[in-house]
Amino acid sequence: MERLSRRPVRPRRTPVALRGQGPVVAVVALGGALGACARYGAGLLWPTPHGAFPWTTLGVNVTGCLVIGVFMVLITDVWAAHRLVRPFLGTGVLGGFTTFSTYAVDIERLLEADATGTALGYLALTLLGAMAAVGLAAGTTRRLISGRQG
Repeated sequence: MERLSRRPVRPRRTPVALRGQGPVVAVVALGGALGACARYGAGLLWPTPHGAFPWTTLGVNVTGCLVIGVFMVLITDVWAAHRLVRPFLGTGVLGGFTTFSTYAVDIERLLEADATGTALGYLALTLLGAMAAVGLAAGTTRRLISGRQG
């Protein structure tokens, strides 16, 4: 009778790329690409003439901050989200969508066009609008959630 040799069964190992920070980096990159494409699309739909007030960038930044306020409350207070949801949507999509680098370039261009008052107004309005949007969205979302639970 022939004797069958059995090798010990080894558990399959997860590839290194799928452990640790690899998946996080991948979802941030994917989300960032999607958010940046959405921002670029907004700029194509509503272009800002040279020297004019950059309403599109302001709108994108305030809208993105509003969504961040809602999203952060939902994933911290309501959902038990997968570990990759926050980096994908928060850091990736919304980080790619909001464009504070363009905000800085817009201010520089306004200053170069001798529109100092417009540049300062834009600087202040964006900061105040973004902070107010996050606070208002988070507060409203929390109130709506507590009203549903009570």
